[in-house]
Order: sequence, then structure tokens, then C-alpha cells
Amino acid sequence: MRFLFRFRFCRRLAPVALLLLLLTFSAQAQVAPAPSPLLRELIIRTDTARAALSRQLLPVQGEARLTFPYQQDDETAELLIYPRVWRPQAPPRLRRSADFILLDSLTAVGNQYYRTKIRFRDLTAARFLQLTFTQAADSVGRPALTQTVPLLPVTRTTLELHPNDTELFIGEEKVFDLTSNHPKNVRVSAEWTRGQDIDYRLSQENGQLRLHVLPNVPGSRVLTVRPQTERPFLVENGRRLSYALAPLRQEFTVKASRLRFLSVDKKELTLDDFSRRQGVEIILDNGRSFELKRTYRIEDQEEAGGALMAELFTRQYLTNDRVLCWLRVYNPHRQTDSYLYIKENDLPRYITNFNISPKTSIATVQVRHRGGDWSPNLAVNPGETVDVRLEGESLQKARLHFEDLTVIPSDSSVRTERAVVYRVQVPVTIDKRRILIFNAGQPTGYALTVKEFQRPHPLDFVAVNFGEGPRVVSRLSGPVLYGRVISDVVFSFNPNGLDTDQQLYGKQYLSFDIRTQNSKGELLEMRTLDNVVICPGDNSVRAAFYQDKQCQVGNLSLNNLLSARKTYDLDDWSTISITIRHNPSQYQEAGFTQKLELVLKRRLKFDIDVSFPGGLLTKYKGEASYTSFGGISLAMLGQLSFYHPEKINRLRPYKIGAGFVALNAFDLSKNGGNRDLGLVILGSVYPTRREAKLTFPLYLGGGYLLSTGKPFFLLGPGIGVRL
Repeated sequence: MRFLFRFRFCRRLAPVALLLLLLTFSAQAQVAPAPSPLLRELIIRTDTARAALSRQLLPVQGEARLTFPYQQDDETAELLIYPRVWRPQAPPRLRRSADFILLDSLTAVGNQYYRTKIRFRDLTAARFLQLTFTQAADSVGRPALTQTVPLLPVTRTTLELHPNDTELFIGEEKVFDLTSNHPKNVRVSAEWTRGQDIDYRLSQENGQLRLHVLPNVPGSRVLTVRPQTERPFLVENGRRLSYALAPLRQEFTVKASRLRFLSVDKKELTLDDFSRRQGVEIILDNGRSFELKRTYRIEDQEEAGGALMAELFTRQYLTNDRVLCWLRVYNPHRQTDSYLYIKENDLPRYITNFNISPKTSIATVQVRHRGGDWSPNLAVNPGETVDVRLEGESLQKARLHFEDLTVIPSDSSVRTERAVVYRVQVPVTIDKRRILIFNAGQPTGYALTVKEFQRPHPLDFVAVNFGEGPRVVSRLSGPVLYGRVISDVVFSFNPNGLDTDQQLYGKQYLSFDIRTQNSKGELLEMRTLDNVVICPGDNSVRAAFYQDKQCQVGNLSLNNLLSARKTYDLDDWSTISITIRHNPSQYQEAGFTQKLELVLKRRLKFDIDVSFPGGLLTKYKGEASYTSFGGISLAMLGQLSFYHPEKINRLRPYKIGAGFVALNAFDLSKNGGNRDLGLVILGSVYPTRREAKLTFPLYLGGGYLLSTGKPFFLLGPGIGVRL
């Protein structure tokens, strides 16, 4: 019968499945093919269950997720990983995640699958749980693969209600304990239901689920609680997810209130030795049946045998139909816990309510700066607005006061019995190192410490002078070409440029890294100067608190730091590199860095060049034309070279020089009578290759022959040798 039912069911779904298959093929034809998956199969095994990727996939919010059952929040599971393609040289890897701990590495089992073990962390609270597998490319050329498997843990949650008492009174809240195998998985709410015969809400405290009920209509009433879960469970043989637990139904007998409520003029009472022995004077509504000079017992339950909360002693009647009493308290009580019953001979006569709390005590104090987290470090800065959280007992009635600080009202302020949060502003002119915290005028033993600001300031307060007057280092971008001798590099500081009325930065701890290089880029000297302390000037409101012997006074000279070669002794095109940065060990945030690069620029260069002009055309005075091409001559010239004005250490392709030329110096023929020595002024065109020793220039110029006493002009190429 079961086989026949499945067969008929499949026949009915066959057209729908065929239509879905056609739509899938059509969508795949329009979308680019997805990369082949990494996994052929994935199995998650726990102590009591087994889930497979090929079987336990369910759609959740448009995404297929692998569902697996769990019993504990820190469930330990074994993963069996079946890759689609077995790559011994590139096995799959499981990426680490904050949602689980990898207990074992992936181990190959035969040539079929890999096995590993993980332990999940808080499965009930974890969101967007997933496993990501990667596989690197191998030598065969198969590409790297990545596959993410979304997970959805499911668990069977039970919830039961077994009340000991089913009697309720209108307007009286009653709390029942609920029994569950997964208390954290039951969804709780701080809001009551509305408009029912018995309103309710669910809460959880220290792992215990509680049902709060508040009756509204007398009589026999049925309460129906419809709880929800955080993690779903499977229904319909694992084909659907459900978050709704079975409703809890309980019948209660609701009665009208029998006792008269008496109000007290004091709603907050402190449990201490004075209130326990001497008592506190209170004014209570007249109960009509009170007897003066008599002690009444106050308990926390209507039935006999309740815990003694306080004793009430009636003293005298007042004209406004009230009674003056002494109240001695013995145990703590909160109004939200229950009513208090005034009893005579173990019989309740009236009800009342007030808080009995221990003496205010502070256990911990924490501070949160703007944009930060809570920290036990109680250091605050002048002019800063911070939040201060105090934790302890009976803080709701505390009268806390911060010495010399202003409390700023805030919507985010918290005030409960266990914790209070204040937003306070520290005056910018505060002159104390410790700010005491008082309660009702008495020191609590806690204090905030005042610490000066120590934040990195932009380096616009540092100026450098290398011969053109002080210049702000933060405005110098790129290399600075300087065409004269640098007698010294002097750093000056502007302490008045640090603190302002709106912004306080405090001391600035700087370090200087200094390097000098020659024109070839070879290192000449390197120096590092650490912890140069610049303190804010007299314009700062905190100037008196920055006084320190470490503060830099006066300017900083670079020549006092250099030992090998001073700045005035550096050669042409030498480089002075100076890096100014904040010392990172002195700050909790990243500082500023500025690099200064000074280059000794030159316009001209004088060299002695030896060249061998060949094939010169010469024209002597009195002759009508140039002579024929001569032989190889020898020239020794003192030449002026010209540097490019916008480039570093780059020559222009022309030179001007003067010197001696030995015409046809290497002509050893018999008719070598054309040899002669002349004084010349030549202009030449040179290749601009750097550091070339052998060049082939072109010459143009004229001179005077010493032997014949004739002026002449010459033109021609040559071979140059640079010494």
C-alpha cells in the first residue's frame, strides 16, 4: 500500500516536475555556467543523528540549507567529506570560523573521503552558520575550487507547565516555572499579551524559564500559551520546518481580590542595622481594625508560615485618617516579586507593598569614551564627555555625585538596582588628578583619574630652515632642490599650535630618522633621534600640567647630530632625507609621518675633458676655404656643463670649454707639417648618458695657433674621455 501511494503521488507530481525541469534548463541557458562544485557529498554525524548533503537540504528564505539535529549548544560533530574529484596533491581544506572549533585535521580515508571533527559554539544563538571548503589548483591544470554549505541546526524542544497552585487573584501577578530540555531555544518576550482573560509573558533568568500570568476576569478560565522557538524542528517526516511548539493549556480559578490595599508614604526602605533594630517611621493608611501599641507581622505570602519581611508597630492615629507607625525590616523585597501581607495571628488583614533593599554598595566602575567600549580603566581626559557605569546593589535609590563634574541628562542613561549609567563632562580647566565619587555625601572608595590628552597632532607645528627661512614640513611635498650650500638644517617647533579651545592634543612624542647620501645614492651617514617631546605652549588651558623636563626647549640642529660629514661639507647633488613621525609606543592610535628630502642642486659643473677630435675641418685666417679633413687631434679642455633646472643631477647635451688642441697630433706621416698647437674656445654637443667615460662629441669653435700665429676656426667630431 505504501509503494502504491508513493507511485500515485509521483504520477501526480510528474507534470509539475517536468515543468520545473524545463524552467531550470531555460534559466541555465541564459545564465553563464556555474563552476563545478567541490563536494560530491558531505555527511555530518553526531552521537545520535546523521545528515547528508544529498538528502537533508531544505529551502530557507530562498537558500538551500543542510539541516542537522543537535542536542547541545556545543555539539561535537564528525564531518565526512567526499570530493567530486580526488586530488591527492591538493586535498580539500575547511576554512576556520568563529562558529566552531576544528578539533582534528582532515584525514584521508582510502581514496574515497576525508574525515575531520569539529565542535560548534552556541548553536542556538549562532546565525548564518556555514561550512566553507576550498581546494587548491593541482599540477594537472585543474582550477582551484571553493564551495560553501549553509547549515541550519534543528532540535526537538519540549516545554511543560506543572503549576502547584491554580488559584489566581485579579490584578495579582503570579509566576510559574516551566520545564524544558532546551530553555535557551524558547523565545521569550518582555511584553505582555493584551485583551485576554489571563494575560501572560515568558521570561528567562539564570537558565530557568518562567511564565508570568496576570488575570483580568474572575471565574474558571483557561490559559493558552503559544510558545515559539529560536531554532526550528522538522515536521512532516523532515519535509518542513516549524518554530511553533505545542500550545500549553491550563485551567485556573480566578478570584476577586479579598484584602484591602494600604499605601505607605515611603516606597524605598534600606535594610541595615538601624532599620532592623530601631525601625523607620512611616505613615500608613488607616486599616479601621488597627489597634494602637500593637505589633503586626508582614510576610510575603497570604498563607501562614511565610517569610518575615518586616514588623509593623502602630503608634497613633493622625487627622487625615492615617496611622503613624514604626517599621522594622528583616529581609529584602521587591515590589515586582509579590505583595506584602499584614497579618494578625497568622491571618492576613491587609496588603501593602514597598521595596526593602540592602544598603547601597558599589562593586565595579567602568568608563566608556566616545566611540569606545566599556573599560575598567578609570582614566578620563580634561574637556571630555564620558559614560560612567557603576554596578553593585541598591543603586536605584543611590544619590551619587561626581566631584567637580557636571552630569549631562541622556536618553541612554540606565538606572536599575544592579547598575546605573551617568554621562558626565570633565571641565577643561579641572585642576585635580582624582575625581572622587560620593553617595549621599560619603565617599564610595572609587574615583576617576584625570589624565592629560595624548593624541597625535598633524605635523604642521614643525618647521624646518635650511637657508630660506622656516617652512612648515607638512607643506613640503616631494624633493626640495636647493642651489646653495646648506650651512645647517634647523628644526623649530610651535608649541602654541597644538592645543586649542575646542581640541586638546597634549604632548607630542616625535622621532627623527636622518640619512645622508652622495650623488650616486651611496649612504654616507644614518642617525635616529627618538622621543623628542614637544609640549603645548602657554596658550593651552592645560599648560601648567604639561611641565616636564623632557620637553624640547629651543631648536634642533642637524649638524649637532651628524658626525661624519656636516651639511656644509656635502658634495653637489647630495641628498639629506629626514623622516619625522610620531612615536607609536606613546599613542593608542596611528600617528602622522612626514618625509623631507633636500637635494643640493647645482646649475653648472666644471670638468677637465680629454678628447680626440678626428676629421676636423679647419679654416685659417687669410684662406678662402676650409682645409681638407685632418687627422686625429688631441684636445684638453676645461668645460662648463649645464644641469637641467627641473631634474635631479641630469646634464643638458651641450658644453662650453676652453683649452689646448694639438692638431693632427697623431699624424706620423712624412708630411706631418700640418701639426700645430692652438689655444681654442669650443662649444660641444655631448650625449647625456650618465657616468659615461667614453663619448663622441661634436665640436664647433675657434682659436689661435701658437706656431704660425694665425687665428682659425674648426668644426668636426671627436672622441671624448672623461677623467
